[in-house]
Amino acid sequence: MQDLLLSYYGDDLTGSTDVMEALELGGVPTVLFMRQPDAAMLAQFAHCRAVGLAGTSRSETPQWMDTHLKSAFVWLKTLNAALCHYKVCSTFDSSPTIGSIGRAIEIGRSVFAQDSVPLLVGAPQLKRYTAFGHLFAAYRDKYFRIDRHPVMSRHPTTPMDESDLLIHLSRQTELTSGLVDLATLQSASRSKAFDRLLAEGTDIVLVDVDSLETQALAGKEIWRARTPGGSFVVGSSGIEYALLAEWVSNGTVRAEPKFSPPGAADRIAVVSGSCSPTTERQIRHALTDGFDGIEVDPVELISAASGDAIARATAAGRASLEAGRSVVLYTALGPAADRGGEIDRQEGARHKLGRGLGELLRALTIEQKLQRVVIAGGDTSSHALGEMGVDALTVRMPLPASPGSPLCVAHSRIEPIDGLEVALKGGQVGTDRYFSAIRDGLSS
Repeated sequence: MQDLLLSYYGDDLTGSTDVMEALELGGVPTVLFMRQPDAAMLAQFAHCRAVGLAGTSRSETPQWMDTHLKSAFVWLKTLNAALCHYKVCSTFDSSPTIGSIGRAIEIGRSVFAQDSVPLLVGAPQLKRYTAFGHLFAAYRDKYFRIDRHPVMSRHPTTPMDESDLLIHLSRQTELTSGLVDLATLQSASRSKAFDRLLAEGTDIVLVDVDSLETQALAGKEIWRARTPGGSFVVGSSGIEYALLAEWVSNGTVRAEPKFSPPGAADRIAVVSGSCSPTTERQIRHALTDGFDGIEVDPVELISAASGDAIARATAAGRASLEAGRSVVLYTALGPAADRGGEIDRQEGARHKLGRGLGELLRALTIEQKLQRVVIAGGDTSSHALGEMGVDALTVRMPLPASPGSPLCVAHSRIEPIDGLEVALKGGQVGTDRYFSAIRDGLSS
């Protein structure tokens, strides 16, 4: 691959497609691989200027990262992209034991032999903002400091109880950190301040972003500071939006992307492992708009009787689809139905849950010859899509009303899966009408 602008590792699948959408909207052809591709697979996408690798590190331990994340970074480094991005969720939810962003930065610094790592989290396109190191996020058209956010402060696995991101990181790593705050970023001394932190060997350099204007300034600094052979950066898809502003400004990217509407599907299948209130509203809306709902017991799905649970759910889904109706199969209907306490008693249970939903969706897709499906839940999606036999994804159509969750095209060696249109939705993403909009061809 020639003239590769960016390689990246997404800490979950929905976050990985978020990056791919941002790049494609900016005119950068991008492919997202589910696992490290062989030379033949990589050659199929030689036209792409960005390459992603979908991961699961958001739900993994530091010990897992030491093995799997390190090998992923080593492979990405061989691509010789100008920048390599470790993509984290824009809500920054993580902990010392699960999804440790601090540990990921340590590994990246080691692989890339890099003293200072730029960190950017704010993404106005997703209604995420950082101001003087503190993270703010929207929820239902209101804005909250992340430690007071109605959802993320109560996340079942990695609740955000600290809005100062550098303090939050200090619980995960002993690396030093510094901040290019809003006032400095917008001053004449912006570049000097940024360079000074790098020259001093500050391990993590957080750059504030609270607007499109400061985002563009941040992108200018990150691109300017890159080193020959590729630099390692960390952050949300705000990294891509910031870089795109700079690439357009300096003429690196000129293409204007064009996407043709996909049209309506006669019926779709949705599987959901999300406990989010956002997903709950989407499921409840779908049930009033032509979808049948099928509840799948998550505890049974991870038990020795998982085969029976999948068989029953497949039969119920089959009945709905054969009747010409779309179907949503879900393991929870909102936070009140969260059975995480029971699930987490079994090691690796959440991964098994995702694989079970993937097995279920694969069966319905192949049997019913479905052309379009949806997987809801950031932690669920990675494992579910892997179970379906998908090798890579490309963007079919961005969803303007739900940035960060595009409609994708699956590339697979399994013929009925190859060409399948797939939408992958994180828990907090999308309007109430999300599932209906996917079925109806993204109409409002």
